[in-house]
Amino acid sequence: MMKVYQKRRHILGNLLPKDSAIIIPGADLKYRNSDSSYNFRQDSNFYYLSGFSEAGSTMLIVNSNGKVSSSIFVPKKDKLKEIWDGFRQGPEGAKENFLFDNSFNNDQIDSELPDLIKGMDKVFYPFGKKDGFDQLVINWNKTVSNIKGRHNKPIDIADGSSLIGNLRLIKDDEEISIIKKACEISADAHIEAMKAVKPGMNEQSIEALYLYEFAKQGGRFPAYTPIVAGGDNACVLHYVDNNKDLNNSDLLLVDAGCEYEMYASDITRTFPVSGKFSAEQLAIYNIVLNALHTAIEMVKVGKSVMDPQIASERAITQGLVDLGILNGDVDELHKEGAFKDFYMHKFGHWMGLDVHDAGDYMEDGEYMKFKAGMITTVEPGIYISNDADVDKKWQGIGIRIEDDILVTKSGNINLTEKVPSDPSEIEALMA
Repeated sequence: MMKVYQKRRHILGNLLPKDSAIIIPGADLKYRNSDSSYNFRQDSNFYYLSGFSEAGSTMLIVNSNGKVSSSIFVPKKDKLKEIWDGFRQGPEGAKENFLFDNSFNNDQIDSELPDLIKGMDKVFYPFGKKDGFDQLVINWNKTVSNIKGRHNKPIDIADGSSLIGNLRLIKDDEEISIIKKACEISADAHIEAMKAVKPGMNEQSIEALYLYEFAKQGGRFPAYTPIVAGGDNACVLHYVDNNKDLNNSDLLLVDAGCEYEMYASDITRTFPVSGKFSAEQLAIYNIVLNALHTAIEMVKVGKSVMDPQIASERAITQGLVDLGILNGDVDELHKEGAFKDFYMHKFGHWMGLDVHDAGDYMEDGEYMKFKAGMITTVEPGIYISNDADVDKKWQGIGIRIEDDILVTKSGNINLTEKVPSDPSEIEALMA
């Protein structure tokens, strides 16, 4: 497995211009309060290129006239700290086990890294991704300029976010296998929640069910804070209070996915607390479901990332006109953006090591075309809050349906279709 990370470093190194380098900072331990830390989670870029999960580490990849090498700075071996906090690889372990060309203690970085980048024309790093790191790069650059015995030309500094992000955009077979497992675990949790929900339960108890089902199958952490939103709460896109009681007449929108072996999943389902959709809820639901299917059809090689966006907007506009919630010509209403009062977000986002994964949406000045190996969410929704200027019967209905879609050479694969989205299947499962 370590050869996969080494291969990725070489691919990235060969994407760099000759005589340039890229510095990738790892994550630091973060404290919740006093001396109690959050569970450590390595920076996704750093993990993608190393598989190394110790806090306070930094990586350097150099392309010196076409020859690629990589170095890592890691926490030093410390017997006492290892008794308290666990094993450390140290420089020797990091070099041998993670296949780096050079390795150092992380307290040597100010003296060693400038020497490793001297002679470079350009240094890349992800701008603004880690507090204080921008200044460190500037300081190392200044140190290089002051090294005696060389021509003191300044090194250009450039943002390396897209270089790494667009490499991460195309998933390899190992990544796809892990993401499929994450999606399977999350799908099982959604199914269990549909079976369990009852009027009078609290949003928090449903959240707890998801976290338990994730952890039971090896997804110890959620990929993001779950959204468990009953009734009108579903009209708050990033609702995370998750503490209200569920009424018999409510729809429950749950946006929740686990993280498995560092990779995310992301599923949203909306289902009736009573086990049965009302006529109005079902009418809105079917519009969103049609928008989902229409958008997924657009996720294929050669299609633009805007094609599913436009398809979902038009499907929702048409549906709202059919119900009389919007009035006018569908083409004109779509052109005017009339749907944005009820569907105000994008159709989806890249997914991988991060739930909102790295990677650009533009390429050569145009919207990017889908390529095999990309994974995107597709998540249309309609949100009609209690204060919306519509007939009262539609108020308080918030619906989103979200699946995770893998682009293949011949089309796409829905990684989360195991969870029912057809309303009759949902009602049958809940019964």
